Amino acid sequence: MDARAIAQLLGKLPFSAPLPQAVVDRLAASATIRSYPADTVLFREGMHNDQLMIIAAGHVALDMRVAARHEVRILSLGPGDMLAWSALLGGGWMTTSATAVQDTQVVAVSADAALALCEANPDFGYHLMRQVALALANRLVATRLQLLDSFADAQPAVARGPD
Repeated sequence: MDARAIAQLLGKLPFSAPLPQAVVDRLAASATIRSYPADTVLFREGMHNDQLMIIAAGHVALDMRVAARHEVRILSLGPGDMLAWSALLGGGWMTTSATAVQDTQVVAVSADAALALCEANPDFGYHLMRQVALALANRLVATRLQLLDSFADAQPAVARGPD
């Protein structure tokens, strides 16, 4: 898929649709499309990754290692959701593992290229990082709600008085 087709795809996805067209075009120029069959691990917690991903189709589950419980599913993401944001914030060490729940297609953007564009063009950087911040804020709320649901299942039974 060429950069123009990728830009058209990005223009339809919730993460990138609000971005000015010039920002979408620049992102698309350093992006590729990747496909992952169901049950494929996109990356593992602790692994280095140099790509920001935006889910174009399918669903991805995020799992985190928890000492007493092994891997715990903390969130599920779908079309238009951002994935692997750590690559943009330096280091690129993944904080979760990501697995395709169904056949999934992502727009993968080189983090190095995106960061170089941010430094060279502050307007581009503002718009991209604002979308990243909004996506992370939404992710934080969704993760909190999912954690609350998981704790609700683990609530101890309320002691009742004599019958």
